[in-house]
Amino acid sequence: MNLLIFVPVVGAIIVALIGSKQLAMSVAKVVALLDFVLAVVVLIQFNTNSGGFQGVSSISWVPAFGISWKLGVDGISLFLVLLTAILFPIALFGSKETKSVGSYGAWMLLLEASLIGSFLSLDLFGFFLMFELTLIPSYFLIARWGYARAGFAAVKFFVYTFFGSAFLLVGILALVFIHQAQTGTTTFDLVTLANSTHLSNTAQEWLLVAFTIAFAIKAPLFPLHTWSPDTYGESPLGPVVIIASVMAKLGIYGMLRFDLELFPRASSILAPLLLTLGVAGIIYGAIVAASASHMRRFVAFSSLSHVGFIVLGLFALTPQGISGAVVQMFNHGIYTAALLLIIGFIYERRARMGFDGLGGLQKTAPLMAGIAMIVVMASVGLPGLSGFVGEFLILLGAFLSHRWWAVVGATGVVLSAVYMLWAYQRIFHGKQSEAIARDGFKEITKAELALVIPLVALIIFLGVYPKPMLDRVNPTVNALVAKVAHAPSYPSSANYSAQSKG
Repeated sequence: MNLLIFVPVVGAIIVALIGSKQLAMSVAKVVALLDFVLAVVVLIQFNTNSGGFQGVSSISWVPAFGISWKLGVDGISLFLVLLTAILFPIALFGSKETKSVGSYGAWMLLLEASLIGSFLSLDLFGFFLMFELTLIPSYFLIARWGYARAGFAAVKFFVYTFFGSAFLLVGILALVFIHQAQTGTTTFDLVTLANSTHLSNTAQEWLLVAFTIAFAIKAPLFPLHTWSPDTYGESPLGPVVIIASVMAKLGIYGMLRFDLELFPRASSILAPLLLTLGVAGIIYGAIVAASASHMRRFVAFSSLSHVGFIVLGLFALTPQGISGAVVQMFNHGIYTAALLLIIGFIYERRARMGFDGLGGLQKTAPLMAGIAMIVVMASVGLPGLSGFVGEFLILLGAFLSHRWWAVVGATGVVLSAVYMLWAYQRIFHGKQSEAIARDGFKEITKAELALVIPLVALIIFLGVYPKPMLDRVNPTVNALVAKVAHAPSYPSSANYSAQSKG
């Protein structure tokens, strides 16, 4: 587990010190590939019969404050670590940066280490540290290598997410102090806090709100999403693939890992509010995406709609819904990365992000159009492709526990078909513009195929045979759902004290 974090950290230091641009980027790619191999080893060694944490390593870090360096993986975090390890080599191989290449590669590897550290950390202090650390490389990657308004986008992204993190820090400290008052010991250990801290319903609700504000901004969840269109639109290709496909999942992961584990009773009580925000995001994101004129902003609002769908499954609080949310986090990351890569290929040829001036690309780039169609159909949720599995489980789980939210959310499936197919038609069908007819449009190259084919293969494989993924996800999800379902209710602290004495 430690190697998954420290390999990219050491790689970042080495890359930053290398003077040769070509060598620096080559080393960064090799380090990212090595981390991918390590993630595959963790996947192979994962025990499908266990619903708990595996590969746990714990080292006392700051014993005076109960802080430890504790890492572990379960069925929820496993595939998010794998998603990160898959996409970073692709993002680096797809990067075309020519200035300050060593710094670029170093920041990318540091971002990888902080994301994987966030997914693996079982200590709240360690998680907060990694959660915050993701902001630093992201800020510099956007500001230094982004497009015309990159500075504005980088500052907006940093301020929004840093604002949310303030709530998270307050929530963590409040939880630790409450535990200290009840037990006499100070600890940031997630498992200990989840099992031995007894919170009144009101305390749980306030703490859940503090945690969820930070996670909802990171996701982003409606209406805390306004940083994402600017960030998606102005970031360079490699970082935007990671921000849209991996970092957004960190927010939803936080809700799964911390909201449900630490505040199970409050999660049940406030589920209708979060379901409402999720459904609102589904509808709002779909409507705005359908009217978008900028391809990257289109992806931002499309992702907002999909995040709402994942939150619908998560706070349905059923095994089917939460399993669907975990599966959809991985699948959304895969086909969103593929979609952004294809948009990047188009931008390299046309130097523009707008839908205007495109059209008819299928005539001169049929292979690119075919690959884009598979990605679009996965996003729509076509049976036989990966997007269908998660959407089906989410709707099934939500229908079992919150029927009307499921019915409204199901309209998102129809709306996604509208905006995704409309976008595809504007790019690949219709009449070619005069500029494209005059200058031509180059077909997808072998190097570009090498970037998207692994993602397309995953889209097809998981759509046809999702069992290996579900076998690893379901035991953890079942244990989590049981915990939420049997969470005790303490109307007040005084009531808890009376019960504990009895």
